[in-house]
Amino acid sequence: MMLSGEFIAFIGLALVAIMGGVLLLNLTKVVHMVVALVFTFVSIAGIYVLLSAEFLAAVQILIYSGAITIIMLFGIMLTKHNDESEAKGIGWRKILLFLGVLAFGAAVYIGIYDLDFTSETSSLHVKNTEQIGLALYSDYIIPFELTSVVLLVTLVGAIILARKDDNGKEGDKE
Repeated sequence: MMLSGEFIAFIGLALVAIMGGVLLLNLTKVVHMVVALVFTFVSIAGIYVLLSAEFLAAVQILIYSGAITIIMLFGIMLTKHNDESEAKGIGWRKILLFLGVLAFGAAVYIGIYDLDFTSETSSLHVKNTEQIGLALYSDYIIPFELTSVVLLVTLVGAIILARKDDNGKEGDKE
């Protein structure tokens, strides 16, 4: 059996994504969890490249690995939290986590065992960024605009809450 480079790359990226997810659940320091999450995001972007979805890979890197991770780190740094580690017990959490990972792996294996990709011929790999843009701005324009309005309202709400918090602190000092 001859292994192709694409198959080896997929296995490597999938293992990094799975290890990042497992580390995310098992690490105790929040900053280490964010680093594990970055590894997961980058490996998923690599899988997008293997699927010829370069636009999604670029968005994955820019939005998730960049912006979301930085926002999470700023949120961690700006909030008060106690670094109290929970007592190490029997390890039920690790046992349940291992069983959950095994169950997920079995479900994925069962789901893709008889999957046949060769039955359809499609033009997904031809101008995929243009196809995404056309679909987004023609068929899904209303959900796209509603999402942007919700994000704008969220941003305004966060600014209002931050200003109220600053005004309350200034009033306490006087």
